[in-house]
Amino acid sequence: MSQVAVADRLQGIQEYYFSKKLREIDELNKAGKQIINLGIGSPDLPPDPTVIQELYEQALKPNVHGYQSYKGAAGLREAISQWYSKWYGVQVDPNKEVLPLMGSKEGIMHICMTYLNPGDEVLVPNPGYPTYASNVALTGAKAVTYSLTESKGWEPDFDQLEQLDFSKIKLMFVNYPGMPTGKAASKELFEKLVDFARKHQILLIHDNPYSFILNDHPISLLSVPGALDVAIELNSLSKSHNMAGWRIGMLLGSEQRILEILRFKSNMDSGMFLPLQLAGAKALTLDKDFHDQVNQIYKERRLKVEELLALLNCSYDKSQVGLFMWAKIPAKYKDGYELADAVLYGADVFITPGGIFGSEGDGFIRISLCGDVSRFDEAISRVKKMKHS
Repeated sequence: MSQVAVADRLQGIQEYYFSKKLREIDELNKAGKQIINLGIGSPDLPPDPTVIQELYEQALKPNVHGYQSYKGAAGLREAISQWYSKWYGVQVDPNKEVLPLMGSKEGIMHICMTYLNPGDEVLVPNPGYPTYASNVALTGAKAVTYSLTESKGWEPDFDQLEQLDFSKIKLMFVNYPGMPTGKAASKELFEKLVDFARKHQILLIHDNPYSFILNDHPISLLSVPGALDVAIELNSLSKSHNMAGWRIGMLLGSEQRILEILRFKSNMDSGMFLPLQLAGAKALTLDKDFHDQVNQIYKERRLKVEELLALLNCSYDKSQVGLFMWAKIPAKYKDGYELADAVLYGADVFITPGGIFGSEGDGFIRISLCGDVSRFDEAISRVKKMKHS
């Protein structure tokens, strides 16, 4: 084999935790364990039947299989604009301020590659989505973590942030409703963040994929007056519409930001399959009944997860929202990794240690609400047996 080394940019970039853990779980399953995976937030519910029908009907047409616009289909951009107006009370120009994405995760990379140089710095939450820091590192920039703590209600400590040297800081990632913490968004917090970004001349990146899950009041950071001057928002159909594998997301920002990001994105892909875009537009027209039905299922599952957390002697905030339950571990365990391993090897149930999201998550675990009630019942049964063995 030729001795070709990986690029320097991959130094320090580790394989995604779940990628490694899923391989381990696969090996345990091959050994006959039948692990119940409660770790990953991949929605198991299907999209609405009308959305699948739209994809089918559009894909039958002979003229929809070519390359598409880098800016996305006009119909999808218009649907995104109307969706933001209906649910968030936010007005965005579908022709200038909306950019469809192949999932919002790619938008994180597009933003980092568009704005960051080696030596730049970016504020990323701890705990937070690991992709923020890894994408920053891939550009040669430096991730500067800011702590989110239980004592501060999982919101940034602005007094602490004000002590930083902002000479190299260009971006700040925020995520509400929060993952992994489940902290709900609020207009007051968003106003503080917009003011903070304006004061320090940084670009605020709000990642907003969880606003419809177990949350009666979806809110966008862009609802704050003047937010488009200092902020970009990412959103997605993955969680809100059970379309994770479809890879349909969106980026909303000022016309200048959209054009800047297009300079990078247009070199990365050749547009999204048109029937997918049109089916995504259909999904965005679904009304409150759809979301209510989905959330009723998640409510039933959450009750089971609360029962499981009680068995593990974990405590949690009942006001949290989103696709996961974030819970504090009992004092008998050193950290979330120790508890997660105890449950994996003692009960054949996989839960996520909070430490993978940053050091502030070491004393916590996260459980996904994805999976039918019978899986949670079986997990509860197994943990009961583990505790009594």
